[in-house]
Amino acid sequence: MENFHELLKNRRSIRKYTEELLSSDDVKLILQAGLMAPSSKRTNGWEFVVVEDKEVLGQLSQCKEFGSKLIAGAALAIVVLADPLKSDVWIEDASIASILMQLQAEDLGLGSCWVQIRERSGANDKPADEYVRELLDIPLQMQVLSIIAIGKKDEIRKPFDEEKLQWEKIHIGKW
Repeated sequence: MENFHELLKNRRSIRKYTEELLSSDDVKLILQAGLMAPSSKRTNGWEFVVVEDKEVLGQLSQCKEFGSKLIAGAALAIVVLADPLKSDVWIEDASIASILMQLQAEDLGLGSCWVQIRERSGANDKPADEYVRELLDIPLQMQVLSIIAIGKKDEIRKPFDEEKLQWEKIHIGKW
């Protein structure tokens, strides 16, 4: 990583991946980033299901009608979930862990994409989280937030154009 600003500018959602597998060291660093994520009152209510099996990745890619097909081409999917009984801000905590794993992936030169699961419906109007829960034997009290697809990039996306930053959305002192 050159610097954090460059990392943020270059991290883009990548939806196309090569067939190349990820090294176990890279996977470990990505998971460490999630485990080091801050959480409310250090409850660490988040948990992660790591999927590398191509057949299961293909099944996960069917969890929603739109926006999940890219999972089938990824080398790795991390299902991000949390226990709402441990923290009332489980969504925020799990979201922070998710983006830290995505930033670590980018720092390693890998691509990633967030696939929203919570509050999304899948095929036949079955909730996407219910589909994922059944497929991966996730306990009922755990809530599925998202799936982070990760792999070697097979597309190039331009960095964010800083000239297009929406500075009008910044309010100093009050609205």
